[in-house]
This record gives sequence, C-alpha cells and structure tokens, in this order.
Amino acid sequence: MLQSLAIKNFALIEDIKLDFSEGFTIITGETGSGKSILLDALSLVLGKRADLSSLRNREEKCVIEAEFSLGNYPLASFFAEEELDYDDTTIIRREILPSGKSRAFINDSPVTLEVLSQLGKSLIDIHSQHDTQQLSEEEFQFFLIDSLAGNTSLLEEYQETLKLYRKENKKLKELLDFQKNTQKEHDYNTFVLEELQEAHLEEGMQEELEEYYKQASNSESIRDNLSESARLLSEEETGIMTQMRELSSLFSRLSPYSETYNDLYERLDSCYIELDDISREIYDLADNIEFDPKQLVRVQKKLQKIYDLQKKHKVSTVKELMDIEEEYAQKVTQMENIEGDILLQEKVVANHLKELNSLAQKLHTTREKVVPTLTKSLQSTLKDLGMPNAQFQISLIPTEEYLSLGNDHLSFLFSANKGGNFGLLKKTASGGELSRIMLTIKHLLATKIALPTIIFDEIDTGVSGEIAHKMGEIMKQMSQNRQVFAISHLPQVASKGDAHIRIYKTDIAGRTTTQFQVLSYEERIEEIAQMLGGKNITESAREHAKQLLSKN
Repeated sequence: MLQSLAIKNFALIEDIKLDFSEGFTIITGETGSGKSILLDALSLVLGKRADLSSLRNREEKCVIEAEFSLGNYPLASFFAEEELDYDDTTIIRREILPSGKSRAFINDSPVTLEVLSQLGKSLIDIHSQHDTQQLSEEEFQFFLIDSLAGNTSLLEEYQETLKLYRKENKKLKELLDFQKNTQKEHDYNTFVLEELQEAHLEEGMQEELEEYYKQASNSESIRDNLSESARLLSEEETGIMTQMRELSSLFSRLSPYSETYNDLYERLDSCYIELDDISREIYDLADNIEFDPKQLVRVQKKLQKIYDLQKKHKVSTVKELMDIEEEYAQKVTQMENIEGDILLQEKVVANHLKELNSLAQKLHTTREKVVPTLTKSLQSTLKDLGMPNAQFQISLIPTEEYLSLGNDHLSFLFSANKGGNFGLLKKTASGGELSRIMLTIKHLLATKIALPTIIFDEIDTGVSGEIAHKMGEIMKQMSQNRQVFAISHLPQVASKGDAHIRIYKTDIAGRTTTQFQVLSYEERIEEIAQMLGGKNITESAREHAKQLLSKN
C-alpha cells in the first residue's frame, strides 16, 4: 500500500507530505484545485517521463518521494532480478533537475524509467475516465476472463511453450530455406566433387606421372643413347673400357718405382672398377627399355586431367587440388545431412505444437466455463448501478492460429437497452456506462486476484443519487482487502471513505499554491454539505451530510 507521498517544487505544490491509511480514502476539491497534479506526481513516481514544465521554481530541483509497504506483494523476486535491495518498506524517489535531467531511485539505488515503470504497475493502478478504452482491448478482456478462471499459471505455461514452438519452427524454416536456396549450389558442388574424386588424387602422383611420360615418350632416343654409350664403353679395340685397362696396366708397371705412381695406379684401378659398374648398368638399362603404348596413353590422359583441374581451380599442385576436394566433400555432406536434420526438427516442432494445442484447449475450456458466471455477475452488478437492461454476449471461437493469449478469437459484445443490437463496447456504451462497467470489472477482479492500490479518478462522473451510492458501496467493499482511493465530486461516494483529503488552492506571498488537508469528522460534514448544496451551506445540508456519514 501507499503509506506516504512527499512532493516538493512540483506544479502548484511547493512542499507537502501526506500520510495515507489502509481502506478507502476519498479525495475531493473544486475543479482546478489540483487533484490532477496529485495524479501527475504519482505518475512520475510510477515511471512517467518528466519535463521542465513540471517545476514550480525552475531554479530548484523537483523531488517526489513515495513510501510503499510491500509486505503483501510478491515482489522479492523482481528486486532480486534487478539487483535491488528489498525491504518491506520501499521508497521510490524521482528528481527533476533544473537542467531538465530526470533521475529515479528505488531505496536510494538509481534505476531506469523502464525498471521503475515495471515496479509501478505492481504498486498502483490509476484508473481515469479515459482508461475505459481498455474495456475494448482484447488483451484486457482476456485478462478479465483468465483472472476469473484462475488461468495465470496455465497461460504462463502456454506462453512459454509458444515461445519454444516459435523458436523451433523458425529453425525448421531456416533449414528448409537453406535446402531450397542451396539446391542448385549443391548440384554444382556434387559435380565438382565427383570430378575431383574421379582423378584419384594422391600426393606425389603428378611428379611420378610426369617422369614416366617423359621417359615413355622419348624411349627410342633413350634406347639409342644408351646403346651408343654401351658401345663407347665396351668396343673391343677402341672402347673406353679397353683403353682404361691398358692405362691401368701401364701404371701397374710404374707403381713399384714411386709412391706417386702407385697412388695414380690405385686411382685408375678404382675408376676402372666404377666404369665397369656403370657399363653393366647401362647395358641393363638398354636391355630393359620397353614402354607399353597403351600405358603411355593412360598416363597422358591422367596428366591432362590433372592439368585441366589445376587450371580450373587456379592452383599448381595436386596437394592444393586435394584440399579443394576435401572442402567440396564437406559442403556436399552438409547438404546431404540436411534431410535428416529437417526430419529431426519437424519432430521437435510437432511435439511443441501438440503440447501447445493441448494447453490452448485447456485455456479454451476453462474460459468457456467462466463466461456464463462473468456475464451473470456483470449484468447483475450493472443492474444495481442503474443499467437494468445491460446485456453481454461473450463468445470464444478456437482458431488454427496460436497467439500470445491462446488460439481463441474473443467476441465481447454489449447492449445497453432491451431489444437493442449488440455491438462493440466502444461503439455501443456511453462514457458513463463505460465507467460503471469498468468499476464492475475491477470489483470482480478484486475478488479473484491481488490488485495493487487502486485510484479511481472521477469514475462516478455522470451518475448521481442511488447509483452514486451503489458505486461508493462497491469501492468501499473493494477497500476491505486493498487500499482504494477515489477522486470524486459526489457526496454519496465521499461519505463512504474511511479517510478524506480535501485539495484546495490558496494564494501565498502572491503565488497560487495547492494545499492538502486531511479532514476530521466535523470537517468532513462541512465538505460533504458543500458538495450537496454549494458554498452557502445550510443546516439541512449539514444534516444530510451527517446522515450520509452515519450510514457508513
């Protein structure tokens, strides 16, 4: 509940502090006295944006501070999530500096307006005449039905499942889009991969093939040269081997005469032995020069395939081609695996959809059960509020579309007159009727959920007499389990309050200032009497005021 409100240098308020009690508090005052200023100040505490026009004295800062008792609010988790110090007695402060900057604090910790606004929604519900447009909003209508049906946990479970379903369905669509958009690319990748695989690439193969090709394509020349080399080496009279033997023989005869000759002899003998070995190898090579023409053609084709691939992929080695082959293999494998990925993802989506449909059906069933009770309660209460012929047609039609509030299409129609046509609330109900409908709905909600502190801003506009009395009774009943404020011009409503605050304007030192006065019993008699009969209060007005107060 709101325990106190301190306002300094705001609009027509210089410096005031108000303490509030539990139950039903009435706020009255003449038109233009400053009741809207009080609501504007509270709105700033609840996260509304501010500007310099709010400052009474533009050379000083404006400070608005509200103290709340949070014992009955489940807000500890909110404070933990926002890393704020939690206390059953929490102070919210807004400051507007002369520079135009605004600051917000919760228990002296600076916070953003977004955080302040989130907390504010759980603390105070300000309802003005213009807020009746909520009645025509489908989200509010669902909130009403689900609150009465006790669907809070079920709706949260549905929304969490919907979030998962949308997330997984998005993944599925991405996979399908990828498959569709890359099919042509996949066909090309497969073609390139098969082309590379057909080459049976191995490291070092190009060098081996090129060497074989050079020898095979020049086999006749190689054979001729080897044969001529063999002839030069081993010709019987003039061959190198014959002359080498003679030379070695000469130095063998000289070797006994000198160590130098002996060294030369040994070197010549070694050369002879090496030359003899070379000669034998040349003979062997010459005898084995035979190349298969068909093999040569195969090697030629294989080499040409390698050269063509290197040119196509702009590389110069087989190793680079093998790297490209691996790259295309991964692309093809990824694309081929996508079929399995899609099947798995379709199963995931189907499971979420099945669960989502089950939860949506449960929501529909619980909503349908509560609609007759809701309709009856609305019509019964509105009858007491001077709308005896008010009727509602509320229907829920399941659709195939899953939205944040279920898969129901909600039709919430109203008729104010007997035999009249049903239509949308905003088109068929007057402002006064909408106010009474909203009050009735708030009263119904108060019996089912823990509403925050409620402020009704002239919700009783356009009514009088017994209807005003009934509206006051409803707000009085609501205040038994929560704090309720009512800004009112009606004495029937004002008399219902447990506490009464009068707002008025006065001139101090040549400046108009808004003042607040908590009224005593006697002062309430005078205030209500004035509301009944005007400024010239008569004794009969006072007696009437006493009678109104005595009934409460």
